[in-house]
Amino acid sequence: MLDVTVIEDPEAAAVSLDPTRARLLAELAAGPASAAMLAGTVGLPRQKVNYHLKTLERHGLVELAGERRKGNVTERLMRATAASYVISPLALASVQPDPDRFRDQFSARWLLALGARLVRDVGSLITGAARARKRLATYALDGEVRFASAADRAAFVEELTAGVTALVRKYDAPDAEGGRDHRIVVALHPTLKEQAAPAVEPPAAEAPAVEPGAR
Repeated sequence: MLDVTVIEDPEAAAVSLDPTRARLLAELAAGPASAAMLAGTVGLPRQKVNYHLKTLERHGLVELAGERRKGNVTERLMRATAASYVISPLALASVQPDPDRFRDQFSARWLLALGARLVRDVGSLITGAARARKRLATYALDGEVRFASAADRAAFVEELTAGVTALVRKYDAPDAEGGRDHRIVVALHPTLKEQAAPAVEPPAAEAPAVEPGAR
């Protein structure tokens, strides 16, 4: 099972977004199960679950993990093809974001368009590398920083831009024969605050029972 995979086909994306099938995918990401086993978990008849599993299998979202004999019936054990899924902008190709249409380094929406292109391009590269049975060379850096002030944040952005620009100028070889172009994406955005768990109120104390006729 893959850790994460990208869904590029529009029909597969639509299938995965169905609430029932999304629930089945989550259950099968935890481990193989049959339609009968899943029926009790999701509260649907086995035939209905089997229909959904066949649809997911047809679009490559689940696969056969094995079979087991139960009485006179042979059950198919299915598993998810990945632990998690990301829907590529290719699934909405006609309206996918285009970072080249509008460039603004300080626009959150431009950052979102860059992120969408990253998902699209890396997803396609993963697919191509898997078909060619080759390793895909990538690198990612993830971290957090707390700025004391907006001025410090602006200074950080200026130094980061200067540093990355200097590295690009140092290593860029546009005329190198046999070289390969690489894309660099550097992003900076506020960290999402964790949602506080809702307070759980203690159950109200039950009133003492009063027997009929009691005073």
